[in-house]
Amino acid sequence: MTAKKNIEILRVTYLRGPNIWTYRPVIEAWVDIGELEDFPSNTLPGFYERITAWLPGLIEHHCSPGVRGGFLERLREGTWAAHILEHVSLEIQNLAGMQTGFGKARQTSQRGIYKVAFRTRQEQVGRQALVVARDLVMAAINDTVYDLDAQLTTLRDQVDSLCLGPSTSNIVDAATDRRIPSIRLTEGNLVQLGYGHAQRRIWTAETDQTSAIAEEIASDKDLTKSLLKSCGVPVPEGALVNSPEAAWEAAQDIGMPVAIKPYDGNHGRGVSLELMDETSVVAAFHVAKQQSGGSVIVEKFIPGNEHRLLVVGKQVVAAARGESAWVVGDGVSSVTTLVDQQLNTDPRRGTGEDAPLNLIDLRDNPEVALELERVGLTAQSVPAKDRRVLIQRNGNVACDVTDQMHPSVAAIAALAARVVGLDIAGIDMVMEDISKPIRSQQGAVIEVNASPGLLAHIKPAEGHSRPVGKAIVAHLFAPEADGRIPVVGITGTQNTGRLARLVAWLVHISGKHVGLACSEGLYLDGRQVLATDCAHWEPSQRLLINRSVQAAVFENSSQMILGEGMAYDKCAVGVVTDAKWTPSLKDFDILDAEQTFKVARTQVDVILPTGTAVLNASDPQVVEMAELCDGKVIFYAIDATQPALAAHQAAGERVVFLRNGEIVLAQGAEEIALLPLSSLKPAKAAQPELVMAATAAAWALNIPVELIGAGLRTFDSSPKKTPY
Repeated sequence: MTAKKNIEILRVTYLRGPNIWTYRPVIEAWVDIGELEDFPSNTLPGFYERITAWLPGLIEHHCSPGVRGGFLERLREGTWAAHILEHVSLEIQNLAGMQTGFGKARQTSQRGIYKVAFRTRQEQVGRQALVVARDLVMAAINDTVYDLDAQLTTLRDQVDSLCLGPSTSNIVDAATDRRIPSIRLTEGNLVQLGYGHAQRRIWTAETDQTSAIAEEIASDKDLTKSLLKSCGVPVPEGALVNSPEAAWEAAQDIGMPVAIKPYDGNHGRGVSLELMDETSVVAAFHVAKQQSGGSVIVEKFIPGNEHRLLVVGKQVVAAARGESAWVVGDGVSSVTTLVDQQLNTDPRRGTGEDAPLNLIDLRDNPEVALELERVGLTAQSVPAKDRRVLIQRNGNVACDVTDQMHPSVAAIAALAARVVGLDIAGIDMVMEDISKPIRSQQGAVIEVNASPGLLAHIKPAEGHSRPVGKAIVAHLFAPEADGRIPVVGITGTQNTGRLARLVAWLVHISGKHVGLACSEGLYLDGRQVLATDCAHWEPSQRLLINRSVQAAVFENSSQMILGEGMAYDKCAVGVVTDAKWTPSLKDFDILDAEQTFKVARTQVDVILPTGTAVLNASDPQVVEMAELCDGKVIFYAIDATQPALAAHQAAGERVVFLRNGEIVLAQGAEEIALLPLSSLKPAKAAQPELVMAATAAAWALNIPVELIGAGLRTFDSSPKKTPY
């Protein structure tokens, strides 16, 4: 085939919230496959073999057949380049360590041009995965060389640096399982769980309940030990020293063997154990001093294994045991080589955050150097055949022992966390057997750590994974809490900015601090904060982040849904006034009423099962959306005889309509309230459909009808005159 084939990426949009494709953030790419429109996959010699050799994981893609291998079946039968690009983009992200699964490809009105959408958890990674996928597909089509491994290495580095760490992800996933929404507040691991005043915040294993004073106490090992000892927590005898001479003197007073550590260290850095002589003590002092901002602690060495117990709230939720790292000499290899061959080849070891054990690097590792020196070796020494050499005594805590833990051990750990004042703490204990009472084996608490690592419990080297994220979410939220505030979303073209302001005013006078983002500005409790068009993702997010906001109202135009995605994941009330096509939608290749319906229905798709859709019964397209709602429906119309409204009322459901100059709120045969239009200001009385939609939205939020009436009478359409 001599004809030139190419895939050109025309534009890429990151949809950060619910959108026309799905409820989650996606990359939407417009691609021109050009002459490949005439060449489906089954007409490209060798393509199937080459792409599956590069990406064997494509066999897991179900695609439209809905079974394992479904996408490969489509490849063999013949599918188009845009569809292939979708699946390859997903698989590239999976191989880079960012698991995703949703994707779609749809042809536009122009021949050869497609919209390709695929789920991504991080925008930059998703964009780069798209480029790699395009290049890889073209290499498979043209039978050219492509260094996929190099590209995946770059992508993995991006995932490590840009995505949430595994500990934070575990907590966020646990919140998602409880239908608690989340917002990433920085490029790091600071995450908001919930919206507005119902929110909580986490920063890996720290929460907005974690005391700064407690963190300072935990970082001061001598102070921590003093407090623990005064409250009856067993701790090793020790002393704070500032010189090697004082360290040796303290060691003699305490009695050999001793341990030496930095007074403000963590994660086992600078710690030396089971020291028996002056030379070792002095050397260990210097190692600890390098890791410390000041003094060094000398304390009694406690025999046994290192353990890390995770305390969340008032209870231990996970426990892990450490193990010493040894190598066995072969009479030929150096210690460094033996470490690389016997320890670092363990698949559990790695440099990434998802590795339960760290690689052991003997370069610039004074703790290991001291351990080797004590037995007359260096990193370059060649141990005799079958000689066992201790490399690391601590820092390998990754074996789950939660189910073996004795209740007295758990009680001591929980007490230690309370004494320091941490709501989440890693309690380091040394004992010979965690299944026995701690007092029976001279066990002790050796450290209390703030912001403890969770990976040893999430992904232990041995044993069961523990649901620590679930425990942290349960600590932050009551069992019935979902971190949500009442959210109202409004979609349509019929004066929706003014409608949003009226709804926000009705919610405000019911006693809530209300945020509003609409085309007429950004408002807090009726006060205009910004006078520009704020019916966009960024200003809307500002409201959800605001801790004072108790309810929020958002105007969502079709352009926002198509170009940005909604700012919230779910809403309590969704209002749709109409699904009218407008010329501005041409930019998104939305060309008719049927396509516009698919955009506007997004507002109904995100309504909570406990929520309500407020729909215009006069618009046949909007009426069709009722069956898409997971919650209840309130229809409104000027004419009570509208077929959809009448049928809804006959079924005992809620409706709002106009009769004899009065707005009627009815449920089935019962008329709940009558609101005379004559009592309203002329501007509002002239827009009865707007008033009915706002009334229905307020009713859906269970605002008393007396307050609804008062709000309709007092609302002023002028932003600058709206009462504060």
